[in-house]
This record gives sequence, C-alpha cells and structure tokens, in this order.
Amino acid sequence: MAESETKICQNCKQDFIIEPEDFDFYKKIEVPPPTFCPTCRLQRRLAFFNIFNLYKRPCDFCKKEFISVYHKDSPYVVYCPKCWWSDNWNVFDYGREYDFSRPFFEQFKELWQTTPVLGISIDIPTMETSPYTSHSGHLKNCYLLFHADYIEDSAYGFYLVHNQSTFDCSVTMMCESCYDCQNSFKNNTVVGARGNVTNSLNSYFLRDCDNCQNCFASANLRNKQYYIFNTPYTKEDYFKEIEKWDLGSYRTYQEVFRMAREHWKKFSPRPKYDDFSTDYTGSYVFQSKNCKECYDVSNVQDSKFMLMVADRPTKDCYDVSSWGNNMSRCYECCNVGEDASDVKFAHESGLGLIDAEYCKLSTGAHHFGCVSVKKGDYVILNKRYSKEEYESLRRKIIEHMNTMPYEDTKGRIYKYGEFFPTDLSPFAYNETIADDFFSLSNSEIERNGYRFFEKKENTYTITKHASELSDNINDVTDAILKETIECESCGKGFRIISMELSFLKKMRLPLPRMCPFCRINIKLKQWVKNLRVIPRTCDKCGDEFTTNYAKEEAPFILCKECYKAEIL
Repeated sequence: MAESETKICQNCKQDFIIEPEDFDFYKKIEVPPPTFCPTCRLQRRLAFFNIFNLYKRPCDFCKKEFISVYHKDSPYVVYCPKCWWSDNWNVFDYGREYDFSRPFFEQFKELWQTTPVLGISIDIPTMETSPYTSHSGHLKNCYLLFHADYIEDSAYGFYLVHNQSTFDCSVTMMCESCYDCQNSFKNNTVVGARGNVTNSLNSYFLRDCDNCQNCFASANLRNKQYYIFNTPYTKEDYFKEIEKWDLGSYRTYQEVFRMAREHWKKFSPRPKYDDFSTDYTGSYVFQSKNCKECYDVSNVQDSKFMLMVADRPTKDCYDVSSWGNNMSRCYECCNVGEDASDVKFAHESGLGLIDAEYCKLSTGAHHFGCVSVKKGDYVILNKRYSKEEYESLRRKIIEHMNTMPYEDTKGRIYKYGEFFPTDLSPFAYNETIADDFFSLSNSEIERNGYRFFEKKENTYTITKHASELSDNINDVTDAILKETIECESCGKGFRIISMELSFLKKMRLPLPRMCPFCRINIKLKQWVKNLRVIPRTCDKCGDEFTTNYAKEEAPFILCKECYKAEIL
C-alpha cells in the first residue's frame, strides 16, 4: 500500500495530504492524484453550478421565451427543455476532429459554446406547470423551488423531496402543509421548525424534536403532546394557552419565534445528525458507512469528499457534488447521477451514463469530451467512432493533455485528471453556489481569475412598502395580489401569489415582509453553516467532539452519548 504524501495545492498554495486509500482509489479508476486540495476542488466544481439565478430569454431553436439559467447575452446556444430533448436536431452535426496542435480544454470550450445546451434542468411536465424552478423534476404547480423533486402546490425553497403544500421550507422531505421549516422530515402542519424535526404534527417552533403532536416553542422532545416551552399541559390548557398567541399577526409571529430561539439555547442541540451511519467524518451523514469528509449525504458507502448526494446507493466515489441516485466509481463531478458509473470530470450528466470523461449534459456510454450527447456510444468531441478507434484516440488525447496542458490566466496547469478549468464555466462566479460556500468580493473574484457578472435587476414600480402591510392575515384581502411590495431586506419588489395567500389564510399565518429570494437565502446560509465541523467540549462529561454548532449558537452542548442519555 502506498504511503501518505503531502502535496502543495497549485491554487491556494497550501499543503494537503493524499492518504494511502486515496492512492488506491486513483489507481483503481486510472487517474493521476489531484494537484488541487479538496477545498479548492470543491470550490472549482461549485463554480459551474448555477442553481438560483433565473433569466427570461428566447430559446435559440423555437424562439419562444422561457426561464433559463443562462441570460440572453450568454455566449451559448441555449434550447428550452422541449427543444433540447426533442429529435428535431442532431447533436452529431456539431462533432469535430481532435486537433493535436491545441490544448484539449480550448477545443472543449469551443464545442461547449457552439453545441446547443439545455437552458434549464427541469423535465417537460415541470416546465408546463412550474417553469420558475431549477434543477427540479416531477413538480406540479410549484414556484421558485430549487434542487427539488416530487413536489406539489409549493413555493420558495431549496433541496426538497416528496412534499405537498409547503411554503418557505428548505431541506425538507415528505412533509405536508408546512411553513417556514428547515431540516424537516415526515411532518404535517408544522410551522417554524429548525434543527431536525421529524414525524410531527400540528406543532410550532420546534427544534430537534421527534414524533410530537400539538407542541409549541420547545426543543429536544420525543413522543410528546401538549408541551409549551418544554412544559407539559393538559389538552384543554394547551389550547387555551396557545390561543394567547395569534400567529396570524406578523408582530406576534416574529416575537414568538424570537422567544423560541432564546428558549432553545437552554437545551443542548443534537450534536450530530448521523442516523444509521458508521465510520464517517463530515456533517449530516445518513444511512452511510465508511465515508470521509462527506456533507449532507445519504445511502453513501466507501466514498470521500461528497456533498449533497442522496437517493439509493452511492458507492466508491470521490469528489462528487450534487445528485447521486445509484452511482458508483465516479470522480470529480458536479450534478451527476441516476444509474451512473465510471464517470469522471463531468457536469450535469447521468441518466444511465457509463464510462464517460469530460462531459457536459451526457447520457449513454463511452463519451470523452462531449456536450449534449443524449444517445450514442464511443463519442469524442461529439463525433462517433468505432470501439477500436475510440479507445485508440482516447489514449492519444490523454497523452496529448499531459504533453500540451491547458494553462489559465493565473498560471494554473490542467492536465488529464483535473476537473474543467474555472474559466470554462458558463457562469460568472457570483452566479454560482460557489459564492455561497466561498464568498468573494468583486475584486477577489477578479484577482482569482474568475468572472463577475453585473446582474441587471428588473425594475418594478413599488406600490406598497413592507411596513404598510396589514399586520394580521385576517385583514388581508385579494387586493394584495395586485400589489408590488418592497422587500424590507433588499428593497426589490415582489408579489404575493394566489396559492400562497390561500395557504397563509388557511394556516392563519402572516404575510412575509421579505422577497422570496431573501427568504430562501436565509435558509441557504444556515444550511451551509450546518455543514461545518467545529470542535467542542461536552458541558457534562468534558469529552471533546465535533459538531456544526458554534459556541455563540449553542452555549450549552452535550456530546452524542450524553445527549442520548439525557434526551432518549
């Protein structure tokens, strides 16, 4: 077995260690060891991942306007989902011979900018009923949902699966009639939940609670009913007490939420979220084993440096950010999955993809340096070959990538084995989720050789300031649907949509004062914080452990064993 080796990252110039098991993995999938450290590799992948920025633009095929992640001045040929998935154009018309006088990545960039690309990652039914969504599928009657699947009648959220009638919720699964929740699972009619709240019903402002019904402003409850601020009540007294707080009032809602957050600090939060996981490092690791440096993953085995990977087994993968769903032997990919195997250096690809390298929007098998190849095997630069020709040319290209590497404007060298150079990204740095994980100022973006996009915001005539909204939902009429409200945070205009108003009235909850993107961004930032690993000392036994809670967020905290002994 190889020994550990210390390398210097060619991007940040910091030392990083390649462990023996890493060398074994690289040998097995036949790639050289990386020259970027794990953090810089993650930043580089995420710099290709625009989830939240949406633009109205024409499809370059049918000429109809649609919602896209590419703005209209983007130097790409952009098709709407209907046109891109259709058989009305032939991707092999864009194929080209490999030019051994130029670096591979120069040629790939040209192919990427001339071959039609999918304007937004949503399926056709979702496009029909929920066009203002991104990286989503199986949606019906939804609005401004991102990274979502199997959702109905919902709006304003990120990272959602199998929900119905949820508003202002993020990182939730199998929930119904929920509002303003984060990290929730199998809940019905739950409002203001944080931490991990699961299997609960008719409850408000809970943190780290399971199987609770009719509970209010409490933390760390298990199998409880009729609790208020962690104090038990009779059924009759419970309903009398909570009637004192009219949550249809915006002022009351905000005050009770503030009181609940202060109350939560009296109790240790759950130190780790790792249900049914063994032998792992990272944060939010579920039903997984032998996973190192993995963050918000489930059903993952024998893998390392993974982020946002879920659904059915993922095995033997390194450096994959987003998706999963039956994936194996994949390396340095972003938004790749669903029955994918032996995929390396790919972006937004999968759906049965096998044995593919340096691909964008690929499905099929045996692709190298392809863009938008939906079917067809043994393809290089969108040109088909026989099996023997493909294998011979692939070997020659890999050798050529090492003898004539690509060099970016900052002198970073890209040989075979590195993910796409950041200057190939179709998006500016501040359009991507990289800016949420690794925030940079405008000058820092340019200094690092990345692009900054000056967004042209739509201008709206403000008809009502947030401070002028009715405090109580009972006083709101349908006339609010015609108003353009000024966001109290960013100052931009936003509208209340009809299904949102109906939901708030039914749930007796107040109108929001911030625009949807500011509300989503609050939960997005908290999600990113939740993926931290912070050393802490148990306030009961004194043992040292790691958690995602900093001291100022959780002044009192217990290690996993002490928490289980006290709570369960």
